[in-house]
Amino acid sequence: MSKPWQKWLAKRFQFEKTKQLSQKDILIFIYQQGYLYGVLILITFIAGVNYANNLILGFCFLISAILCISFYLTFKQLHGLTVEVSVAEVGQVAKPIELQFHFQQNQKQSRYLWIKTDQHLEKVFISDLKQTFSLTFLPEQRGKFDYPRIQIYSVYPFGLVRAWSYFYFKEYSWIAPQSVSLPLENKQHQHSFEPDLDEFRELRSFQLGDSLQAVSWKQAARGQGLYIKVFEQYQNEPNIEIQYNHMPSIQHEEKLSLMMGLIEQCEQSQCAYAVFLPQSKLMTAQGEKQLLKAKKLLAQA
Repeated sequence: MSKPWQKWLAKRFQFEKTKQLSQKDILIFIYQQGYLYGVLILITFIAGVNYANNLILGFCFLISAILCISFYLTFKQLHGLTVEVSVAEVGQVAKPIELQFHFQQNQKQSRYLWIKTDQHLEKVFISDLKQTFSLTFLPEQRGKFDYPRIQIYSVYPFGLVRAWSYFYFKEYSWIAPQSVSLPLENKQHQHSFEPDLDEFRELRSFQLGDSLQAVSWKQAARGQGLYIKVFEQYQNEPNIEIQYNHMPSIQHEEKLSLMMGLIEQCEQSQCAYAVFLPQSKLMTAQGEKQLLKAKKLLAQA
């Protein structure tokens, strides 16, 4: 496909999150066996005229009408369909990432569609007012992942005509490096806690279910009632610093993969961690949000 044609398509069929397919978004033309069908129409017309046979001419007009009806029915498969697309903000090399299509129609109608990319050809049947369909991609490189051009088309009902539209996405995802395991040097230790007088914080009223071992018997002996001793708990939580300069490699991508492996180990052991890169850093935390931030940071490094 020539570059000027590609630029024209990309400009006309640019897609931003949601679109309702209208007449200007749909292309339609004869498809594959439709060409043979057109030859049949031509042959029957010539035969009917040459032999002045009204029966042949009637058959010619009949199959011509079927072709015209096919244009309308195939066009209606796409027309009025609302398409919304959602993408994952962050993915990872060699792990599936989904592109989700959310289809919506104002009235229930059976739509027989095909979704096509360079790597996919998926059949989609839509019968509900709202329906979801997913395409799965497998990123091979770290960094910004641009989704390919999507073609959605229909050849319903007779396969004589094809109606289609293109989606050129502005949305993209960040792909984190593949993880490489590296043993953690700092292991999480369990600290026993035994309250002593220096860690005493306050007294509170006795509640049903409280342990009698925590009761302040001095106050009870003085007739002041039952109170519970509350102590401060000092437990040192280990914090891991994952630093780019400390990775045992000279290759940039390998360093990032080693850092990704350490991040996943920290998450599995529920250990807080901080990430330090030459031009950016991520402060100490732990959890799903921290993991997404760390992946995005490594993807952009």
